[in-house]
Amino acid sequence: MVGALLNYRQTLEQLGEAASQPPYKAPPKAPILYIKPANTYAAQDSDIALPADVSEVEVGACLGIVFGRKATRVSEQEALDYVAGYRIVADLYVPHASLYRPAIKQKCRDGFCPMAAHTVPRSAVPDPDDLAIEVRIDGQVAQQAHTRDLIRPVARLIADVTRFMSLDAGDILLAGVPAGAPRARAGQRYEIDIARLGSLANRLVAA
Repeated sequence: MVGALLNYRQTLEQLGEAASQPPYKAPPKAPILYIKPANTYAAQDSDIALPADVSEVEVGACLGIVFGRKATRVSEQEALDYVAGYRIVADLYVPHASLYRPAIKQKCRDGFCPMAAHTVPRSAVPDPDDLAIEVRIDGQVAQQAHTRDLIRPVARLIADVTRFMSLDAGDILLAGVPAGAPRARAGQRYEIDIARLGSLANRLVAA
C-alpha cells in the first residue's frame, strides 16, 4: 500500500508560503509518497485499538486504486487499463506537522489502515476523478470532499508513480487525503462514504 501526500489542492493551499520555504523550498514537482505496511491492515467494522500514547487520530478518507496487473512506466492514457477497481481506505494517523520526515511512527501503527470489505470493479466507476467523499463521526458530518480536487488525477498519479516504481496486481495506491481530515478518539465511530463505492465504518477503542 502506497499513499500520496499533498495531492489535494486545498491541502497544498493550506501550506501557503511555507511550501516555498525550507525544508520544502518549492511546491512538489513529483508525487510525495508514504507507505502503509501489512501490519496496518484492519477489516471493515472491526474495532481499532488506539495505543495508550495516542489520544486521537486523524481520519483520512482515501480512494484506494487497486491494481489488476503489474504496472511499470505506464502512460497516462493507458493507466486506467491497469486498474482492477477501487476500494474505500481509511488512512488513520497520529496528528503531526512534519511532511518532510517519514511519518512511520504516526502512520504505521497496528490497525491504522482499515479497508472496505470489497473492491468495486473499475467498470462500475466511470470517472474516479468525479467522486464525492463524506466522513461522519458518531453520525455527524465532519468532512465533505471531492476527487475532482486532486492535483494529480488518478491516471496521472499512476503514470507519475510507475515512472520510478512498479505496482503489482493486488497493490493499492491511495490517491490522497483531503484537506481538513477530522479527528476522532477512543469511544467514537467513524464512517466514510465515497460515491459509487459504498461505506467503510470502524469504532475506535482504547487499547
